[in-house]
Amino acid sequence: MQFPFWPKGTNVQLHGAYDNSFTPLIQAFKQIQPQAYRGGSALAVYFQGKKVVDVWTGAMKQDTPWQEDSMALSFSTGKAALATLVHRLADQGLLDYDQTIAHYWPEFAKNGKDKITIRHVLAHQSGLFDIRQNIQSAVQMLDWHDMLKVYENATPRFEPGTKVAYQALSFGWLLGGVVEKVTGQSVCEVFQKELVTPLGLDGAYFGVPSSELERVARPIVPNNPQQAEDNQKTRPATQKNLLPNGRRPLTLQEKMFKLTGLDPYEAEDALMPKGISRFSFFTDRVLQACIPAANGVFTARSLAKMYAMLVNEGEIDGQQYLSPERVRLLSQIQNTQRDRIMSLPMNWRLGYHRILSLGKRVPEGFGHIGYNGSGAWCDPSRGLSFAYVHNFAGSSITGDPRLWWLTQTALQNADLNLTGKKGWF
Repeated sequence: MQFPFWPKGTNVQLHGAYDNSFTPLIQAFKQIQPQAYRGGSALAVYFQGKKVVDVWTGAMKQDTPWQEDSMALSFSTGKAALATLVHRLADQGLLDYDQTIAHYWPEFAKNGKDKITIRHVLAHQSGLFDIRQNIQSAVQMLDWHDMLKVYENATPRFEPGTKVAYQALSFGWLLGGVVEKVTGQSVCEVFQKELVTPLGLDGAYFGVPSSELERVARPIVPNNPQQAEDNQKTRPATQKNLLPNGRRPLTLQEKMFKLTGLDPYEAEDALMPKGISRFSFFTDRVLQACIPAANGVFTARSLAKMYAMLVNEGEIDGQQYLSPERVRLLSQIQNTQRDRIMSLPMNWRLGYHRILSLGKRVPEGFGHIGYNGSGAWCDPSRGLSFAYVHNFAGSSITGDPRLWWLTQTALQNADLNLTGKKGWF
């Protein structure tokens, strides 16, 4: 079945390997691939304990084909990898979900944050979603230690545990700060030591080493790289047309949105630090920084393998990475109310949200999508894990039509293999 209203991909040169039982998914993957000069992508799937899809196509840079080991900036898709690291440390007895963050990080207790727990952060119920009102410029995000101090001094926007609000950017410093306190090492180092190496992942970083920068796919758009680097400078925000309270006027669409009971300014505060329009996540400087909620880079097979471990009760390649009890705990739904930033119920688990598909029901599934339309997830009921990364231009906090279609097709393909029956829902 063709993706409605999507032009069929032409001259798609597919690389890698896949099991013939997942041919429908491969056809969908080829269909959504634009012309190579606009970018490339990679797709990896595990099913019933076996890697059944590991393919890539297109270009990772101008005039450079996507390689087997190409990594892609995946924005919030990486939050799940950070959460998985936290679960690893919990399994080792280094932290407890219901312990306060201030227990591990005493400086954090200021301004009413003494009761915020690790569980509150993992389930996006800490009230610390705001970044816009806490820093002066997006460039500040490049300074890890400064950002930890920012959230030591921050004030929650609501009583922890009473509401749900996606910590789009703050998530990385809140959890990363705890990781550093309990291990005595940088979160980027601990990520490699406790997640990447034990799982045998072939490409996963928060803070890309100089030696690995050539592996990172970049958007293929007309641009001056030097200009992008020059834009990573602090500039004062314009004061034009601001309201007396310092806010910009709401658009008509945002005013209508406010009638639903949500505040558009909250989404802006969570997602848009001042100067973000002049801040490129694809420059070397930003890729090498540690911004775990937003600048993780991954191969598709690394993400799919991590989720394959979660599907298999914490075991992969004959090794027990997480205990089965830990996997049970991390996959339990923590809240079902509407997220004030995402504007829909995300059914947050401990660091993962529900699977967003085009109709297939996945009540046991969980994962995380990214701002650019990357995404990775697993469904224990089907024994299925999935990851998709790319370098196409585009942005949306709820994903991308390509990701939705691939997710739906992967679920349909798995059901066809399990039951022999086709079905949209």
